[in-house]
Amino acid sequence: MRKMLFPLLLVLTLVVTACGGGNPKSSRGDTILYESETGPVEVPANPRRVVSLSGFTGNLLHLGVPVIGADIWSKNAVQFAEMLKDVEEASEENLEKLIELDPDLIVALSTAKNLDRIREIAPTVTYTWGARDIFDMHIEIGKAVNKEKEAREWVDAFKKRLEEAGAKIRAKIGEDATVTVIEVYDKSIYVFGNNWARGTELLYQEMNLGMPEKVKEHALEAGYYALSPEVLPEFVGDYLIISKYSNADTSFQDTETYKNIPAVKNGRVLEMTGEGASFTDPYTLEMQLELFEDFFLNSP
Repeated sequence: MRKMLFPLLLVLTLVVTACGGGNPKSSRGDTILYESETGPVEVPANPRRVVSLSGFTGNLLHLGVPVIGADIWSKNAVQFAEMLKDVEEASEENLEKLIELDPDLIVALSTAKNLDRIREIAPTVTYTWGARDIFDMHIEIGKAVNKEKEAREWVDAFKKRLEEAGAKIRAKIGEDATVTVIEVYDKSIYVFGNNWARGTELLYQEMNLGMPEKVKEHALEAGYYALSPEVLPEFVGDYLIISKYSNADTSFQDTETYKNIPAVKNGRVLEMTGEGASFTDPYTLEMQLELFEDFFLNSP
């Protein structure tokens, strides 16, 4: 009887461990305690199977974190296309897929559905969109994946690039020149304030470019404002940047109202792909900075 008891206990122990009943340190390697918005979360010190259910996929990729699942918005973003081509689509609603992916860390928005059940699948860190500025957000994600040093180094270097670029652009276009950022999505047109992605943080906050008074009045505090094509000329400054989705109704650009806007007549319009423009990760920001430098420094 005693000879049979030890093998039986050993088998039971192995079964419990295999089913996830053991300590994460024994099954996933070393862990760290991350102080998240919702309190301390034990996360992998070196995450290897991360699922991103949020708009922070680019931050994770830039920090060298292996992403095995990503939300559909990330997968549709042009700047991540190559990096995510073999990555599975993941969703807060498809819990079966999350279980199948077997992540060791999940990153999600605080507004995600099924968070209680998602936390049962793997350690989960959530963030409130807009609660931090774009650079603090990158550093915070760096802390969650144990790469704070790398995140801070990028932020410091990129901010220096922005300062230099802003000085060159203002010298070229004039200190009083104004810039308008709009987005065309489906049949809607939106104008943005200084903190709603699409490059607005770079243009207004970091490079100190001017914003038209009408935009300040309607979009600065709210973040964005819906427009009709008829009133668009009232909101467009000396330069116009258009984030354009592939499904957008752009018929307004064929009207005399649009064509007679001074920025349009002067060839001072930059169009960029809408899919992916709403992200604020290093890959997106670096891409947007290059677009802006080329546009402003080479515009008429």
